[in-house]
Amino acid sequence: MMASVGEPPELKRYSGIQRAAALLLALGQEHGVPIWQQLKDDEIKELSASISSLGRVPAVVVEYLLSQFSVEVSGVATLHGSYETTERLLEGVLAPDRVKDIMEDIRGPSGRTMWDKLSNVSEGVLAGYLKTEHPQTVAVILQKLKPDHSARVLAALPRDFGTEVVMRMLNTETVQKDVIIQVEQTLRSEFMTNLSRSAKRDPHETMAELFNALDRATEEEMLSALDERAPDAAERIRSLMFTFEDLGNLLPSAIQLIVRNCNKRELALALKGAPEVMRRVFFGAMTERAAKLLRDDMASMGPVRARECEAAQANLVALAKDLGDRGEIVLNDPKSDDAMIY
Repeated sequence: MMASVGEPPELKRYSGIQRAAALLLALGQEHGVPIWQQLKDDEIKELSASISSLGRVPAVVVEYLLSQFSVEVSGVATLHGSYETTERLLEGVLAPDRVKDIMEDIRGPSGRTMWDKLSNVSEGVLAGYLKTEHPQTVAVILQKLKPDHSARVLAALPRDFGTEVVMRMLNTETVQKDVIIQVEQTLRSEFMTNLSRSAKRDPHETMAELFNALDRATEEEMLSALDERAPDAAERIRSLMFTFEDLGNLLPSAIQLIVRNCNKRELALALKGAPEVMRRVFFGAMTERAAKLLRDDMASMGPVRARECEAAQANLVALAKDLGDRGEIVLNDPKSDDAMIY
């Protein structure tokens, strides 16, 4: 048996559930089976979720936990809790279907938790669902989401209802685990299930993305052909496409971020083939010195092929979309009726 060791300072970083998770991870399948078999599903899920997010556990913490549990431990250096080690551990002590359910519960079928998935749902769609729920339930949900997404959802709720939700959030004490679990189960069984059934994507959106990736000549040729055979579809696709000209609708701060992140030769190429109004948009977001250097670069290029300019413009559009997806800039949504105010 291992001699008792003093409590290491590192232990203070770990909560009770994390200590239990580290201990069970150290015990492994052979010694942990009797414990896992005595746990309820909710307890297994809570411990599994904690194991999967542990990361590396210092050897002194492992040694202390095991010494307290009076288990032989020799040669243990560190542990590493992850989704993979959690799944392997559970596979040795539980039936496959229970392992699958538990792993999907703690990280989702695609490796994400329920709250991660919910953070990717449009604020309008989520607000439409939540406005029929009790304000206290909505308060619990918004506190679990990322702050920026919660803010957008809150703004989309009816004003009086949103104010009531804020009051509940201000006065809410620590929410009990069983309440969180119940809310998650309701969201999974009702909202997310119905959302997946109704989330059939508009094919025009898919085609708009495809057309955005075409070179300008092919894009115009295909849209002209659609104008003749399906004019309504062509108009819908055009309205959904985000083009180089749409960059002119962005705020100066967004243009500045694009300029900072882009390849400067590509920027010069893109503007060399752009109309004067687009050049003014970019020059206006730059310092006088930077704008002069860019004009000099454009002048020194001499004649360039139109397709090179179009390719550079397409790359700027792709960069803008990437920055928009990361939440670093706000793109004018062509599907939205909201006007951008400058």
